Amino acid sequence: MAWRWLPWRAIVRRAARAYGVIDPLRVMARLRRFSQPSEVAEPLELLRAGLVFHARGLVNTKAIQHNLDWVWPYWVVRQFDPGDASFIPRAFSFSHVNLTHRNWTAVGLPDCPHYPIVDPRGLWTPLHDGWSIDCWILAADGNHLLPGQCGEAQQVQDTDSGLAVDTTVSDGPRQLRLHASVERIDGRAWALLDITARGSSGDRLAIAVRPYNPEGIQFIDDLHRAPGGDGFRINDTSDIELDPAPTDLRFRSYRQGDVFHALDGDVTATGDGLHCPVGMATGAALYPMPDGERRLRARVALDDAPLPHGQRCSWAEAHADAATVEIPDAGLQRLFEAARTSLVLHSVDEIVPGPYTYRRFWFRDACLILHALLAGGYIERARRALAGFPERQRATGYFQSQEGEWDSNGQVLWAYGRFQAMTGESLPASWLDAIERGCRWIRRKRLRFDAGAGIGGLLPAGFSAEHLGPNDYYYWDDWWALAGLQEAARVLSDAGREHAAGRARQEAESLRQAIHRSIERIPHERSGGGMPAAPERRMDAGAIGSLVADYPLRLLPPADPWTVATIDYLERDSFFDGGFFQNMIHSGINAYLTLDIAQSLLRAGQPERAWPMIRRVAELASSTGHWPEAIHPRTGGGCMGDGQHVWAAAEWFMIIRSLFVREEGESLVIGSGLPPEWLQSGQRLRFGPTWTGWGRVDVEVETAGSNPRVRVYGRWHHRAPHTIACLPGWMDTPLSADGTAVELLPEAQ
Repeated sequence: MAWRWLPWRAIVRRAARAYGVIDPLRVMARLRRFSQPSEVAEPLELLRAGLVFHARGLVNTKAIQHNLDWVWPYWVVRQFDPGDASFIPRAFSFSHVNLTHRNWTAVGLPDCPHYPIVDPRGLWTPLHDGWSIDCWILAADGNHLLPGQCGEAQQVQDTDSGLAVDTTVSDGPRQLRLHASVERIDGRAWALLDITARGSSGDRLAIAVRPYNPEGIQFIDDLHRAPGGDGFRINDTSDIELDPAPTDLRFRSYRQGDVFHALDGDVTATGDGLHCPVGMATGAALYPMPDGERRLRARVALDDAPLPHGQRCSWAEAHADAATVEIPDAGLQRLFEAARTSLVLHSVDEIVPGPYTYRRFWFRDACLILHALLAGGYIERARRALAGFPERQRATGYFQSQEGEWDSNGQVLWAYGRFQAMTGESLPASWLDAIERGCRWIRRKRLRFDAGAGIGGLLPAGFSAEHLGPNDYYYWDDWWALAGLQEAARVLSDAGREHAAGRARQEAESLRQAIHRSIERIPHERSGGGMPAAPERRMDAGAIGSLVADYPLRLLPPADPWTVATIDYLERDSFFDGGFFQNMIHSGINAYLTLDIAQSLLRAGQPERAWPMIRRVAELASSTGHWPEAIHPRTGGGCMGDGQHVWAAAEWFMIIRSLFVREEGESLVIGSGLPPEWLQSGQRLRFGPTWTGWGRVDVEVETAGSNPRVRVYGRWHHRAPHTIACLPGWMDTPLSADGTAVELLPEAQ
């Protein structure tokens, strides 16, 4: 097209001079000098997501700080309060975004890809990236109960009969109880909010429509009475149905101010609605509380397109035959149940790493979440996800979710290999074809061996996992590619594609040598014997990415000197308050990366170092049992990413599994992470069934009596693995593993 031949650089520079602003091309050129040369400066998908995010932040800048007399959500109340630890000065902030309390919990069904979310004070956002409903008790004495302004609340996730979030907010005689869930009614999925309000005679309950959510402003241009008068119609697209119908509806536009200020007195209904040109319409449905109590239900219909696999299932059916755990720690067990539920909830059609901010696909997150699904026995969900991967593969063989990130091919090949090993199934021809194409892409993508000292034979510089730093030759990418090639060689060989398997095997060995040569040439004064993020990098927080060679890929032996030195460095220089603090991008304590380090310590036979990290991550969980991607070191709230990060849930599931069952080479290691207090508790410990590379396994440890008694139940695909009981404080003892119950009395050391 003709526009491609226009002299854009000259036009931009001339315009910058004309308007007296800095030349953006010169700035971009300077910024690129911080990175290694790369074919993609930054993935377009991430740029697009960042623009959307900060566009809302700019709207927040205009909408919030000039209207602090409005009723705002919990994060705004905290972050804009100069007396609060969450306070952030705003003078030179480009945009005002939630950086202190990025916490929310999703509800839903295991067969419905829609995720209504609830914030820590019960603010209910039923539709993705939509407006919200807040509930207030308007007190006759003026002491209103406004949840977002309350310092304390009780909030739990209820999984006993499905999935719900219960929030209770109290202030003196007044109490709000909010029960958020999703149910199928007459075949359609509905987001439900059941509300119970208790107060004094003369109080009123307000169901308020708010033009915001836990990220910030979400425009409401049109707000009207719903047909039938039993609720609201918002932007002419969705209805809030209220049962029973309210006695009064109030509406306000932005210029009139928040509807909250129109709720006092005896004003009657203010018409049937309005159009707000600013997009900040607010409304409230009012209910008298003559007896000091009121119950009602709000519901919003969710889109209910047929699922690709055409199946409906309940939560009980979704968890049938999946892994469960019995441990004498109710808190850790509750977190395991929450993690299990989160894995299922976010893998309905495609795997997504979060219900809101991250409700989109990345191969990186999907493959790690998929591995936890496989280990937990959610085989069909993993199968559905893998079946969709070839559709995302380009003709070049590149598995692309973000351009310029070179880890995805290795991750996909590794995931296919783990599926084949853990299920014992033969892979479909279409998957095998995709695997072959993926191997060829890695072979063609690698740098020539004469590309330069330290980088020859590696993958090119790329953006990789975005929290490792600017574009570089990341070992993270190379370790993933190596593991993927090794798995591909095994899978292709098992399928009789020996020529392709041989090429993959040869490529894997060539890459392994290139990685080792690169790391070995790094001066000790720069690496300290560990693995930096990239060949020319000093040791920094980005080195966490290189530990993938140990966990989950097991490309290095347990307690390898590179691994040990890297962990020692990170624990010394990149930990804060007991957890790994990722200084790059996240700028918070990262739950899943802390657990990854704990996994490496379990492999190294150092559970005494791993357990403080495990317990610290448990302490950092929300009251509903979830973690944001990164955690603010002062507020304990989320400061980065989605408020319910599914990768973190996957790693919690896997760390609990590793306490009982680990795969190590040709061996199955039983009980190596169980803490001494559990082994002395007198209670039964149990985990399973869990799927491994040899088949399905259940583990039981009876701790009553003087010695633990270990039982392993195996249902093997072909042969039983070499299995050892490795309980801390007891001798490593071989177990017979013939598929029957095996009892063992270890000898004390």
